[in-house]
Formats: sequence, structure tokens, C-alpha cells
Amino acid sequence: MTNGELPAFHRIKIRVAALIFDGQDVALIRRTNDRGMTHYSLPGGNVEPAEPLPDALQRELEEELGLTPEDLESPPGFTWLLDAMVTRPGSSPPRKLHMVYRVRLRPDVPTKLKTFEDDDTVGRGDIVWLPYEETRDLDVFPPVPIADLANSDGQVDASSAMLPSLNDSSFRWI
Repeated sequence: MTNGELPAFHRIKIRVAALIFDGQDVALIRRTNDRGMTHYSLPGGNVEPAEPLPDALQRELEEELGLTPEDLESPPGFTWLLDAMVTRPGSSPPRKLHMVYRVRLRPDVPTKLKTFEDDDTVGRGDIVWLPYEETRDLDVFPPVPIADLANSDGQVDASSAMLPSLNDSSFRWI
């Protein structure tokens, strides 16, 4: 390193995200980039400094979908941890730890949720509901194995919670 340069991935950010289930359907945010490529993301976002993880998840789900704790059948269940050190075009990225939770909605909730999400940095995205088994061939971020779940509400074995790390050789931005 020269001239005070910092090493790559010198910062760590924590991101919370949720697999939000209504029956067998999962909520994803769909966006199309300026090259016409469609990608999906799990609802969620960065944890603020000193913010407890449950509070961050609740805040993000309320901001993006209008979802409140009363809308859930049970508290969010931790599902996966994904460690990502991926170079993003045009920025000096932090290392990101993606904490992915699973939530199940009460039956009366989906019709009252938002249908789109506006993000200051990436623009508008449509909230879509897709059968979780049909997500295998979609470009989803973070790239978690949604379609590999045995069912939409079963527990994930602790040995399966830590997903393989992402880096520039295992992931590319679209």
C-alpha cells in the first residue's frame, strides 16, 4: 500500500434481509438495469451503527414493504449468513455480511403491502411474489439458495446456515 491507501474490504457492513413467505410464494424486489437485464433482491438493507439486528430487520421491512411485526405469524427465524467480498463496479466496496431471515405472513396481510420500493441509489423496484421453488434461475442478490429449501417454513440445519463466501471469482454483478 502507498500514500495511505487502505486494503480492499477494510470496512465491514452488516446487511439484514428477509425471505418473506405468503404460502409457497416469496417476495422479491425486481429491477431492470440500464442494459435491460432483470435482477431481484431480497427485501432488506444495511444495519445502522449500534442498531440491534432485529430492529434493523423490522425497520427495513417496514420501509420497503409496509410490514409490521403484527403482520407476521411468528418472529423472524435466522436462515443464512453470507460473507461477501465482491468488487462492485464504480465503488470501493465494503465486505458485507448478509444476515438472511425467514418470515411468514399472516393470511390477511399480502393485500395491504406495498407493490413497489423506491431506493435512493438504485431507483424503483417492483415487489413481486413468486413460487420459491421457481427462483433457481433468477439473478437474486444476495445469491442465497431459495429454491433449495425443503419447504417454505421448515428450519435450516445449523450446519447449512453458513453459505460459501462470495468473491470476484464466484460472483459477478449484472
